[in-house]
Amino acid sequence: MKNVVTSLFALVSAFLLTASNPEKNYYDELYRPQFHFTPEKNWHNDPNGLVYYDGEYHLFYQHNPKGNEWGYMHWGHAISTDLVHWEHLPIAIYPDENSEDKVRCTAFSGSAIVDENNLLGKQEGNVKTLVAFYTSQHCGQRIAYSTDKGRTWEKFEGNPIIPYDEIDDARDPKVVWHEPSQKYVMALYRKTTEGDNSKGVSFYTSENLTDWEHQSHVFGFYECPDLVPMQVTNRPEETKWVLFDGDGSYLIGNFDGTKFSPETAKMKSDFGKNYYATQTWSNIPEEDGRVIQIAWMRGGSFPEMPFNGQMTFPTELELTKFNFGYKVTRKPVSEIELLHDKDFEWKNEKLIPGINQNIVKKVKGDCLHIIGEFDLKSCNNFGFMLRHNKKETGTELLYDVKRGTLSLLGTTAPLLPVDNKITLEILVDRASIEVFANGGQTVISNCFTPEKGAEDLVLFTNGGEMIVEKLDIFRVKSAWSE
Repeated sequence: MKNVVTSLFALVSAFLLTASNPEKNYYDELYRPQFHFTPEKNWHNDPNGLVYYDGEYHLFYQHNPKGNEWGYMHWGHAISTDLVHWEHLPIAIYPDENSEDKVRCTAFSGSAIVDENNLLGKQEGNVKTLVAFYTSQHCGQRIAYSTDKGRTWEKFEGNPIIPYDEIDDARDPKVVWHEPSQKYVMALYRKTTEGDNSKGVSFYTSENLTDWEHQSHVFGFYECPDLVPMQVTNRPEETKWVLFDGDGSYLIGNFDGTKFSPETAKMKSDFGKNYYATQTWSNIPEEDGRVIQIAWMRGGSFPEMPFNGQMTFPTELELTKFNFGYKVTRKPVSEIELLHDKDFEWKNEKLIPGINQNIVKKVKGDCLHIIGEFDLKSCNNFGFMLRHNKKETGTELLYDVKRGTLSLLGTTAPLLPVDNKITLEILVDRASIEVFANGGQTVISNCFTPEKGAEDLVLFTNGGEMIVEKLDIFRVKSAWSE
């Protein structure tokens, strides 16, 4: 008996030791993002159901648990207390009935809210019910709910709340509260006729979350709508509504609870190749006040990785009235500072081309946060070579002064200097580069596959001198290693 007990003790001890010391390569593969969200394995795309409740940011996402390719959609689930460190939770929403063929009734995109007034009647104790609205492919718009802070989910017995219509191809419900009308509003991608020229966003209203009445339609949108009220930063008494398209482009206007009235032309939110299905978190506390957005980096490549797809880093949106009109800007959320490691700093450094002067040569790393302000002086262009080494040329980020353009990985964006200066904030991860220029007025989000071991950085200028007024470069720690 003593031998049995000893063996059992040894077995339990070995298990605990293994559990407390995970494999060293966990989330440390060559193209595994270190501070951008990815699932542990398999395919993922659109962010879904973004909601904040009781100290936790919930991130749901389109997920195929069976493989690295798109299909057989579920809602994957993760939570965070700081938008940086994520804890994986079990799959939240599974396909509905009739899904044996892995086509019908799979769980497509949607949104989530907190049922503050217990309209569904599901609340248990003091814990508010979380309500997810999702598209069941070819099976209508549906509800799932959780009474335990999102740990387990049940399907609403009255589904579908909006029946499937083969003509309208409706999907991706985004539900928001409209305070003036005291009603919930659903923005839903759909077509009003069989023709593709009727694609757009339809608005529905409800007082109880289950009965929805169609109100109006805006043409010229495709997939994943998001409707967001935003206070104008330099006009705090003024609030506008912003309607986002699937590709992140947006209109600014007014929304009266039933109809969206645009006041601007459609504007581009991101000039990169890998930015899609943008969504913002609901229920952000009033004392925080931020509008926080995340997107899927569609089209990224992750060779030989156990997963396929990553999110952008969460960004804070602001609406500002400039001399040319209203514009939404984006910048990384301040929580990125939680991952800052060693800081390299320069001030008032004059760069003169042709003298082999690379002031950042001491910086090495595969994950960096670069923040700089550059006085153009007489230079023709300047930029960085990212993830560079002696054997392989790195990835060039180039600002062309004469053309007024910023270029990265085959994409070019317009960017004009302010007082002859350009500001850049750059996030470099193992499989992506995101650039926020001039306070987030121009943004480029691209994926890439740099060479293994290429961890050098070069800052260059051509055609004339330039002054680096201020430059901070932080090595970024892994969000998964702690």
